Amino acid sequence: MRCEVCGRKIYGKPYRALIEGAKLTVCIECSKHGTIVKEEVKPKKIISKPKVSLASKTQKAQEKSIDTSMELVEDFDQKIRGGREKLGLSHEELGKKINEKVSLLRKVETRKIKPDNKLATKLEYTLKIKLLVPVQEEKIPQPKLPKESSRELTLGDLVQLNRKQMEEPTERTS
Repeated sequence: MRCEVCGRKIYGKPYRALIEGAKLTVCIECSKHGTIVKEEVKPKKIISKPKVSLASKTQKAQEKSIDTSMELVEDFDQKIRGGREKLGLSHEELGKKINEKVSLLRKVETRKIKPDNKLATKLEYTLKIKLLVPVQEEKIPQPKLPKESSRELTLGDLVQLNRKQMEEPTERTS
């Protein structure tokens, strides 16, 4: 235990003293700066953190990880509004059901914000609608390689292909 005034380790019995209106645990030398209060001082016990189960740790880790394999549909606002109205729910009732703020639901319905995957999943389940779809990768057109070459494409080849495309006349439609 350390003195709350000078910071030195207290050897022997700690004292409780009233110094300038504050009750402090002090050593015998610092107790002279105030009046000793007749209280027993108990050493502080170290309180350990409550044990967290492994299941709750993994659950928190799963919540923190972002699922990038799913994306939000384009017309999410219309689907949410339609699903809510189909079930006859107000914003307040829906907010209570999924434990979310009403202001958040209104902003989602007016496209002011996009819902994250967690909120979208809650809305899907409650409103029985589909908001998350698998991500579709964009296909990048591959440049046409010269037929006689079976080697890999180099930067020089790309420059030559680009020049050929610039030189080709484009057809005009009238």
